[in-house]
Amino acid sequence: MQRPVLPPEAILMTGCSSGIGYRTARHLQDAGYHVIATARKAEDVAWLQGEFNAFQLDLADSDSIHSAFSAILKLCHNRISAVFHNGAFGLPGALEDISRDALRHQFETNVFGTHELNNLLIAHFRQQGHGRIILNSSVLGFAAMGYRGAYNMSKYAIEGMADTLRLELAGSNISVSLIEPGPIESRFRANAYREFTTWVDATHSPHKTQYESMIARLQKEGAVAPFTLPPEAVATQVEKALTSRRPAARYRITKPTKVFWYLKRLLPTRWLDVVLQKAGGGGKR
Repeated sequence: MQRPVLPPEAILMTGCSSGIGYRTARHLQDAGYHVIATARKAEDVAWLQGEFNAFQLDLADSDSIHSAFSAILKLCHNRISAVFHNGAFGLPGALEDISRDALRHQFETNVFGTHELNNLLIAHFRQQGHGRIILNSSVLGFAAMGYRGAYNMSKYAIEGMADTLRLELAGSNISVSLIEPGPIESRFRANAYREFTTWVDATHSPHKTQYESMIARLQKEGAVAPFTLPPEAVATQVEKALTSRRPAARYRITKPTKVFWYLKRLLPTRWLDVVLQKAGGGGKR
């Protein structure tokens, strides 16, 4: 049985500048936890420091990861009880338009940086005898949709990371849980649009027509997908993963995540492809 993580223990979080990261940090701090919030940009860290102990941590930069981790350990007197790996972004576009450099850019933050920070934490958790690892995945970590290939691949990798770690850390008193949100209110689409314009040549793509609809979705204000929930829906599940004596391997959030989890196990692949193509709407949804 795992040791629960309760207030006022220290929780390290990545990707706290907005959306899920900020709201979860706020929720946990209000619950009495010592939240160490991190963000990639110095300007975001500056305002976060008005509410949390905050540090600059760029998951795409090894030096930044090691420097921040050392400073955080010092602040916490070498006692971090859990981590919520939330730092990530989406790079939309058809896979044939995603270059090797673009894919590497996606994976440096979403996968490689998360893995590097996690290795530092696992060594720390082993030394202190306990710890909880919570990784933010997505419905797209097990049910791929078109025009999200780079992000799909990165979240599939996070799912594989968590499943492997659960096996390798069995008996260590270090638990591993996945958070699997569907549509959640955030700045995700605005950030994705910026990445798309940076890395994808839409003008000369055979997917130009689909991109026009996709861009309209990315630029639209407010929720664009059915069953969209506020980020607090994630925050409550993260708290559950911290406090449960038997934390679940997966916490599925939003109706689409739960539906697609079952459909993937019930439907033949060709039928599931039809459903996913319709749900993705050629990038429109």
